[in-house]
Amino acid sequence: MPTTFKEIPRERPSTPLLDKAATPDGLRRLGEAELEALADELRLELLYTVGQTGGHFGAGLGVIELTVALHYVFDTPDDRLVWDVGHQAYPHKILTGRREKMSTLRQKGGVAAFPRRSESEYDTFGVGHSSTSISAALGMAIAARLQGSERKSIAVIGDGALTAGMAFEALNHAPEVNADMLVILNDNDMSISRNVGGLSNYLAKILSSRTYASMREGSKKVLSRLPGAWEIARRTEEYAKGMLVPGTLFEELGWNYIGPIDGHDLPTLIATLRNMRDLKGPQFLHVVTKKGKGFAPAEVDPIGYHAITKLDPLNAPAAAPKKASGPKYSGVFGQWLCDMADADERLVGITPAMKEGSDLVAFSERYPDRYFDVAIAEQHAVTLAAGMACEGAKPVVAIYSTFLQRGYDQLIHDVAVQNLDVLFAIDRAGLVGEDGPTHAGSFDLSYLRCIPGMLVMTPSDENELRKMLSTGHLFNGPAAVRYPRGTGPNAVIDSSLEPLEIGKGIVRRQGSKVAMLVFGVQLADALKVAEKLDATVVDMRFVKPLDEALVREMAASHDLLATIEENAIMGGAGAAVSEFLARENILKSVLHLGLPDVYVEHAKPAQMLSECGLDADGIEASITERLQKI
Repeated sequence: MPTTFKEIPRERPSTPLLDKAATPDGLRRLGEAELEALADELRLELLYTVGQTGGHFGAGLGVIELTVALHYVFDTPDDRLVWDVGHQAYPHKILTGRREKMSTLRQKGGVAAFPRRSESEYDTFGVGHSSTSISAALGMAIAARLQGSERKSIAVIGDGALTAGMAFEALNHAPEVNADMLVILNDNDMSISRNVGGLSNYLAKILSSRTYASMREGSKKVLSRLPGAWEIARRTEEYAKGMLVPGTLFEELGWNYIGPIDGHDLPTLIATLRNMRDLKGPQFLHVVTKKGKGFAPAEVDPIGYHAITKLDPLNAPAAAPKKASGPKYSGVFGQWLCDMADADERLVGITPAMKEGSDLVAFSERYPDRYFDVAIAEQHAVTLAAGMACEGAKPVVAIYSTFLQRGYDQLIHDVAVQNLDVLFAIDRAGLVGEDGPTHAGSFDLSYLRCIPGMLVMTPSDENELRKMLSTGHLFNGPAAVRYPRGTGPNAVIDSSLEPLEIGKGIVRRQGSKVAMLVFGVQLADALKVAEKLDATVVDMRFVKPLDEALVREMAASHDLLATIEENAIMGGAGAAVSEFLARENILKSVLHLGLPDVYVEHAKPAQMLSECGLDADGIEASITERLQKI
């Protein structure tokens, strides 16, 4: 098995068993004794594939055996298999007819980074955000019952995703309707239990067997006739199981808990899944896996090697994603957070399980008592911030744009209605590239600017980001700064913590006929276009409050106003400009450039911007066309 980068296959490895298992039907024709060798081949194939394309692979390496066992035991796609999040679904894609297309992974027009229903009948539910699998599988189980179908519903959820409230809502509901479904907890961080070994595996086989289930039901019928006898027996059983397995919580919720078992022990996995396949009611199987299994760097550093970039076939040493030459926007935020925390002891930092991605590592180390990682619980993160703000703290919620959507009610009801001082540092705004539409921050300007009292800012470079963060921190009320993934134009950063004047844009270039009103990082491209067209370029800075005086001035002195934003056109910053002009009865030709009313499919960020007409060429072409019509 591969252990180092040098041993990642640069050419497709020989995989005779995997060749036969191109689909689950082929997999199920293999003998059980061949499956461990198949798992080895699948692990090699995954390493080769991701080495060619880049992408998530640590989670996939950890569920090789589980993926093989699930497709071997269950009749997929008739049986519904739902993967949570989807980072671990590459082996599933390889085994479900997409092996030859994996070279197109995360590329424009190619295989998607996550399961999606339109791509394969084996992808029963589209995912990307975490903690949805149990609810989805429960809905499928209920639908099967209503349709009189015997098909099975299986949800695979990680221990990290299980922290979200949505997962527990589903766990609470399934026993209420006595759903026939299986939830598999993929515990790849040992965060719930370390009780894995021969005894645990043996108990899992016994407790999941039909014999045990029949004895349990038979005993219930007999003992229920004796006053108090069944209750005593039930409590004795729970006490005995509780000493050996950690499933008390799930048992109390009404699930038949089995485990924990070794998720890399194929014979045990297959035997246990076969036993549990036909059991009635809510079933819960706890498996323990190792993220990055079989690849030494990923086993040692599962966070750093959650994903890798495309490997250079000419050089043996490969690495995790390369660091950009200039500071990332998230890095500018992380530095500001530490600097402002030095200056203001009221500041606290909150993140829903995105410490590394949002660049909170330094802050968490410097101010551990003021740092709060609430796990995958966006709703809780927002209301936690609201509670802190009620008591005089100045919370900063570091969150991705697409994930803030999950806490929208809390943003309105718990923060904005009460006009609380909470700053939202919204990362990954706009298009994010290969992760596709589930991770794109396409809507935050639209869903934020409609909230009364909200301060909404869009920095055009790294220095503007720092200034806007200070502005939002000092603002009395809810504030948001949205910024993109990656690096900016490498602007010189002022180390001060001085805020901007609220609601004031700035003219970056004076021209004639056309005024480009830019909300965010398209400023650099707009300036390039302006040189060709002799146009005026305005860095609007604030979506709310809008610099109405500046818009009025531009409308009076130019033939065309072009608004530019990396957000949905509908309801976005450009819409705010048109609403103002209509309200003031200012008749002016306005061109809105932004994200179209479609889900922009995964591709390289530059390709996505070009497709949407938001690169320099697209901006110039759109403005030129409109000028010709005027």
